[in-house]
Amino acid sequence: MQKVEKFSPEINKVYFIEKHTLIHILSGKGSIQVDFKNYFDWQEKAIFLEKGQYIKFLSDDFTVRKIVFSNESKFYNSEVRVLFKHLISLGYIDLLECEDCNTFLSESTLTDNSADIIDISSKQWYWQNPFKANKEEYQVIFDTKEIIDKEYSNHLTGNDLVSLINDRGYNAQALIKNKIGLSVKNLMNSKRLQESLKEVAFTNKNIQEVSYELGFKDDAYFNRVFKNSTGQTPKQFREHFDFENRDLFSQNIIELLQKYHTQERSLGFYANKMNLSIKALSNKVQAKMSTSLGQLIRLELINTAKLMLIEGETISSISRRLGFEESNHFTRFFKHYTGTTPTDFKIKNFSK
Repeated sequence: MQKVEKFSPEINKVYFIEKHTLIHILSGKGSIQVDFKNYFDWQEKAIFLEKGQYIKFLSDDFTVRKIVFSNESKFYNSEVRVLFKHLISLGYIDLLECEDCNTFLSESTLTDNSADIIDISSKQWYWQNPFKANKEEYQVIFDTKEIIDKEYSNHLTGNDLVSLINDRGYNAQALIKNKIGLSVKNLMNSKRLQESLKEVAFTNKNIQEVSYELGFKDDAYFNRVFKNSTGQTPKQFREHFDFENRDLFSQNIIELLQKYHTQERSLGFYANKMNLSIKALSNKVQAKMSTSLGQLIRLELINTAKLMLIEGETISSISRRLGFEESNHFTRFFKHYTGTTPTDFKIKNFSK
């Protein structure tokens, strides 16, 4: 059995994932945040999250379908874990490429046996083949990730970790470097940092306690590593993430962008509206939203352009309404940030 829920999430609220979950965003625009990383390309994707992760919605107009799967044993299957055990980004299925996935996720056909979407999605994931590996290589890569998830806090050196992995009878180091572009040590450090961010943001533990539990040799070293990775000390990060109070800054800046983005792209304009200097506003956006103000402005422009294209507006009309001097300027902008031309985007959406 699984629980299917349709809801409108609150802006900037942390939604903790308690069981393996599929997130399908039905409508809305803006970015989402999963485990301290912002994602702007969630459209037309089914997103898979495992227990212990979180998701935030950095806009207030999302409508989301959430499918929570209760059969935990299913997710230890080596064919299925590729959807949930993320390495460098989200696990997802491109719905534009998976007709069967779309059928299962349609409003009219979603039923109590929708756990079948997991089997369909895992087949589609291998077809997408994001790391350009064969199935045996994928199992080696994800076996390694299992070890990292289990051992990251055990004060292991890089050599200790490599020994554990190579005891399994294969050279995972070279494979992972070749397929993912990261070393095993990089993956271990990334996991340790991610868990330290969670401990700092979501608990009241003191920094010394966090550093020890995560396998750092002392809290001074942990502070240096943390600041080098995030640009903030653990204390600053905890204050800016604002887990419990959830101040209105993020909502206020998003509302300003939604109102003015077609007319104003100047950082100074938004700084003036927020009664801050450009530098102060930029720093606050980066600290609280893990992105830049310029990126947020571009995101609003892209989302508005997509809606206009879907509604059938001409490229020249969209270009004019969004403040581009020439249609070809808009086309270059759109392709640079989406990877496709406005014309191809329109064709792909009308042919679904």
